[in-house]
Amino acid sequence: MQAQPPAARTSRAPIAILGVPFDNVTTQETLEIIGEMIASGQLHYGATANVDFIVQALEDVELRRILFDAHLVLADGMPIVWASKFLGNPLPERVTGSGMIPQLLALAEQKSWKVFFLGGTEQSVAAAAEKTLAKHPKLRLVGAYSPPFKPLLEMDHANILHRIREAKPDILLVAFGCPKQEKWINMNYREAGVPFTVGVGATIDFLAGTFKRAPMWMQITGTEWIFRMLQEPKRLVRRYAKDLRVFTAAIFSQWFRLRSQKTTPLVSSKAEVMPDPQGNFIIQGPARLGAAEANVFTAEWLRAVENGHVMFDLSGTTATDSTGIGALIRLRKRSRELGLQFYLISPRPPVEAVLKMMKLYDFFNIQSSVASAQFLMESLAKSPMVTSGVLGAELQIRWSAEITALNAVELGVHTESELSQVSSGMTVVIDLSRVMFVDSTGIGLMLRFKKILKRRDISLSFVNPTAPVRNVLRHARLEEYLLGATK
Repeated sequence: MQAQPPAARTSRAPIAILGVPFDNVTTQETLEIIGEMIASGQLHYGATANVDFIVQALEDVELRRILFDAHLVLADGMPIVWASKFLGNPLPERVTGSGMIPQLLALAEQKSWKVFFLGGTEQSVAAAAEKTLAKHPKLRLVGAYSPPFKPLLEMDHANILHRIREAKPDILLVAFGCPKQEKWINMNYREAGVPFTVGVGATIDFLAGTFKRAPMWMQITGTEWIFRMLQEPKRLVRRYAKDLRVFTAAIFSQWFRLRSQKTTPLVSSKAEVMPDPQGNFIIQGPARLGAAEANVFTAEWLRAVENGHVMFDLSGTTATDSTGIGALIRLRKRSRELGLQFYLISPRPPVEAVLKMMKLYDFFNIQSSVASAQFLMESLAKSPMVTSGVLGAELQIRWSAEITALNAVELGVHTESELSQVSSGMTVVIDLSRVMFVDSTGIGLMLRFKKILKRRDISLSFVNPTAPVRNVLRHARLEEYLLGATK
């Protein structure tokens, strides 16, 4: 079994800006963290998220979840740093892909790390490889491949993964553009077997010289976006106008929601960690879950997460901030990496309102009491992912839990076993009412079963999708096809 990635290397909690947990790191710290990831040999992915990422993530639940789960999220742009200061939890600096990647390539040359370029056009990736090797002649650039342009679910993933596994890189730079590159990474980084994979967007074009970076004074003043817009006005003017409008309004909404909680005394009260009889842990949240409390208690909380299921009791927590939410995200993320459960218990209305405003409420398992969380844990341990029953000429299947790259293979095997009893003339209905999230790998599974049964002249319907599932299908432009009963 693949060893699980270690917890984040920085002691500082992430800062949640509109639901995206930005790591509280400098460029130098980022390079050190990536070095530790490579040295571990375990699998990680990162994202360089700019304002457009955040705006897209507000609408696209799958992208928001990918950023939520990422091992490293970098603030790619001064507006994000400015927003963090405005919200009262400042990030130290921006860490852009176009600025950090050249430094990473220089470090890779020194450390003999192997690098693979994936994406861009054939011309740009070839030019990027040529110019990078001219600048870093000792760099071990083991691949530079531009796959044919196709929608995400139609790409030849097997061929791409074969090339990557043959090359065995330490660093994989993926340039398909957001959100395609993030969704491709989430689907494939485990099978690719690369210690550090990151989406780099236009950085390949910068390395190739297709586009030039803005002058340093524009980078420092946060006006680099103007330079980029002048290079591609037809593509970027409308996008930037929307990003500015949506991002500004949403930041003010987060500021207003958190502003009302600043009157709560800054008291780092007790935040006890107590074992329960089943060997799990109950964390009693502090009266205020802010930056000070997160910095004091997160290490202790992470130790609990490393050792069992955790119930984080928020019944006594009356206020939070961007760093407090970032701490909860870190704990939830680490639990998921370890295959453990993490529950929020009875959040008070102010904290609940912040989670909903950041569109994170559905990413946490929230229970009304410790007892209900304990009961749910026991139920989940006994509950199968796939259940079925035959009613007349209809096979009814119910999927449960989340359907992601983590469990899609197991779910697929169980479902194929159930479908083996279906004969021509029957119909199949798969109930999605207990599926709380699905990613692109899960959608690929749905498409595969649809096509297999169509070849057997059997009708398949997916019914009762939850709102997050419908959102992912809509962004994949498959809502009508998969939720309709076609033969």
